[in-house]
Amino acid sequence: MTRGGSPKDRAAGPERRCVATGEVRPTHDMIRFVIGPDGTVVPDLLGKLPGRGIWITPTKAAFAQAIKRGGFHRGAKSKVLVPEDLVIKVETGLADRVIHLISLSRKAGSAVAGFEKVKDMLAKDAADVLFQASDGSERGKSKLRPPDGPNSLFTCLTADELGLAFGRDHVIHAALSGGGLTKRVVEEAARLKGIRTQGGDDDRRKG
Repeated sequence: MTRGGSPKDRAAGPERRCVATGEVRPTHDMIRFVIGPDGTVVPDLLGKLPGRGIWITPTKAAFAQAIKRGGFHRGAKSKVLVPEDLVIKVETGLADRVIHLISLSRKAGSAVAGFEKVKDMLAKDAADVLFQASDGSERGKSKLRPPDGPNSLFTCLTADELGLAFGRDHVIHAALSGGGLTKRVVEEAARLKGIRTQGGDDDRRKG
């Protein structure tokens, strides 16, 4: 049962409680941590490291709250060491994951880059997700309308980072078609977005 008392949607997958906010969320929307042999908190971005998992909502506010109020200690049921650069490690690791997955999508033929190619993909309703560089021109980015639906627009990567995914120096616009790999990209990008944006959400452009 969920906190509201209704049966849990099995299709949503396993859920865990955030040690910072107390909110119950699907695990793919959260960051898992484990405690290393030396008692240090270690990010487990792939969710495969052994040990008791400690789960946190991927926002800077949640991390600050967990650190300030001893969330990691409570989750581990013991005194632990929280590295000062823990949030930076998580952010860097998530960015690397998103770049790697977009690169795999490109090699699989389901991702394109460049204004004209992205525009054409969007016009044909062949794109499920639009990526635009956080440091790109707002005027240029406003010329492309993202696909309908949630998590269809991400601006959590820089032009240099998007460029790495496509083997170029800089990329401002990129689009991905649907498929299993795109689902993984979206999940990782959503977590990175939570870390890199103030409220954890991109502003949706209308019109």
